[in-house]
Amino acid sequence: MRASLAFAALALGSIPALAQAPAKAATTPAPRAVQVQQTTPALAAPTGPEADTAGLSAQIAKQRAAGAKFIPNADNFTFGSRTIAAGTTVDGPIAVARGDVDVYGTVNGDVIAIDGNVHVHRGARVTGDAWAAAGSVVIDGGTVEGRKQAIAISGPASAVSRPRTPLSTWEAVKLVVGWFALLAIIGLGVMIFAEGNIDGVVVALERGFARAFWIGVAGQVIALPVLFALVLGLAITVIGVLLIPFAIVAYVIACAGLVTLGFLAVARLTGGAIASERGTTSARGLHLRGLIFGLILYLGLWMVAAVFTWSPIFGAVLRALAIALTWVAATVGLGATLTSRAGTKRGASGTKGPSATDDLSWQTPTPVSGVAAATRRVVAAK
Repeated sequence: MRASLAFAALALGSIPALAQAPAKAATTPAPRAVQVQQTTPALAAPTGPEADTAGLSAQIAKQRAAGAKFIPNADNFTFGSRTIAAGTTVDGPIAVARGDVDVYGTVNGDVIAIDGNVHVHRGARVTGDAWAAAGSVVIDGGTVEGRKQAIAISGPASAVSRPRTPLSTWEAVKLVVGWFALLAIIGLGVMIFAEGNIDGVVVALERGFARAFWIGVAGQVIALPVLFALVLGLAITVIGVLLIPFAIVAYVIACAGLVTLGFLAVARLTGGAIASERGTTSARGLHLRGLIFGLILYLGLWMVAAVFTWSPIFGAVLRALAIALTWVAATVGLGATLTSRAGTKRGASGTKGPSATDDLSWQTPTPVSGVAAATRRVVAAK
C-alpha cells in the first residue's frame, strides 16, 4: 500500500506548469547521442539596432582585453541565428552574435557564436574550432576537427534576454493528453493496490467538502514550517545532519503522494456523480468509470485552454480557470486525505441504526439460523 502511494507521488507536482511554461519550438531533427559543453551566462547585448557593428566592435574589444583573443572582427559577424544546410560547404569563420549556429553541412574554418549556441548535427563537419561565447557547444553526431569549448565572457550580465517561444497549440494539447494518461495509470494502480485508502478518502469527502477544503488550506500553509522544523530537529545530531537530504526528499514525496491520492478521490467522487451505472454491476467497475469521468472533467478545461493557446487573452482566461479548478480539487482532496489519515481511518458516512431484521431475529426458524428457536419474553402489565 505504501509503495503504491509513493508511486502515486510522482503525479501532480506541476499540472499548472501548462500555464504558459516556456519551451523552445523544435525546428531540427531529434538528436541522438548528444555531447553538451558547459552552458554559461548570457553576454551583454550591444544597445541599438542589430546591425550596430560599432557597438559590437566595442564589445569585442572589451572581451579581447579580458583574454578572448579568438573572437574575430565585428565585420565577420551576422546578427541572429544561422543555419548551414546539409550538402553545402561554406568557408569560415562563421560568426554569429545573439543567435545560434546550426551546422548540417561542412564549414572550412571556425564556427563562433556570441550569446548563442553552436549545434553540429549528424553528418556535419567543422574543420576548425567550435566556440560558444556565453553559450553551449552541442555535438549531435557531427565532427569538429579542432577544439570544442564553451567559455564564460567577463563583463556585466545581459539586461535583455532573448525571447522564448511559448508552447504551440499542438504541444499544449500533447501535454494535457500526457497528464491524463499519467493520472489514469496512477489512479488504476491505486485502485488495484490501495482501493481501501481511496475509499477512505472518498468517505471523508462525503462527510463535508467545506471542512476538507479548509483543512487542505491549512495543510498547504503549514507544509513549509513543518519541513523547516523537521530539518531543525535533524540538525541537532551529527547523524541527523547526514539524513537531512533524504528527509527532505521523503517529505516532498509524501506531500505529493497525499495531494495525488486526494485529487484522485475527488475525481472519482465527481465522476461517479455524473457517470452512468449502465453496463457494469461491480463496485470496482463503477469506481473506475467514475475516476475516468472525473479526470476527463478536470482535465477537459485544460484541453480547452490548450486549444486556445493561440489566443493570448482568451487562452490566459481559460488557463486561469483551469488553475483555479485544479487547485480547489487538490486542496479539498488534501484535506480529506489528512482527516482520513491517507484513507486508513475508514468508516461509514452515517451511523448504523437498528434494523428490522435485528428486531425480529427472535422469530428466525431453527433451520436458517442453526440456533434453537426461542420465545420472546413479554412483560405482563400489572
